[in-house]
Order: sequence, then structure tokens, then C-alpha cells
Amino acid sequence: GQFVESGGGLVQPGGSLRLSCSASRFTFNTYAMSWYRQAPGRERELVATISSTGGYTLYTDSVKGRFTISRDNAKKTVYLHMNSLTPEDTAVYYCNRNPIYTIDRRPYWGQGTQVTVSS
Repeated sequence: GQFVESGGGLVQPGGSLRLSCSASRFTFNTYAMSWYRQAPGRERELVATISSTGGYTLYTDSVKGRFTISRDNAKKTVYLHMNSLTPEDTAVYYCNRNPIYTIDRRPYWGQGTQVTVSS
């Protein structure tokens, strides 16, 4: 698929994880990339964005200072380093490009990777 997310798992509060997203079928180094997450019963939310060259990043307030987005254009991969995790970070995490990748004008999402923060 166009996006293959990995690196999720079960982690205790205060722990860390690094998510990876391998992208394909578009010119990766010309697009900003983002991580999103969707918790049970909630809408998908934007977590972090990185510019095409990696020189500019944005974060939603709830993850500022704890999460770091990065990218390797040679590997067509975007990462999300997550520290000081809390149960509120539990969600399925997805990556996508900016603008969102579409197929037949419908947003396309990969399978995501589950992050569960629990003791």
C-alpha cells in the first residue's frame, strides 16, 4: 500500500515508542507528511506535521515537548518518536501526506499501528 505504519505496541505510562511509516507511489520528497491518531469513539486527529525537507514541524498542543516527527527522504519514511506516553495517547496511529492521498477522490489511509499505553 501507499502507507505502511509500524512500531506500535503496548507500553507503560512514561514509556517511549518510535513509529515508522514507509510511503510509496508518490514523490515522497515533495510532500509534507503528517501523523494522525484515532482513539476509540473519537474522530481522527492531526498529531504532527513535517515539511518536505524536514526543516519545519508542527505539533498539536497535547504532544508538544513529548513527540518528535522526523523523516528520511532517501528511505521514503517518516517517523514519530513518542516519549512520556500517557493513557490518553492510546490510539491507532496513521501517517499521510499533505494534501491527503486520495484514490478515486476518496481519502486513502493505511492500516495504522496500534499504540496502547497502560500499566
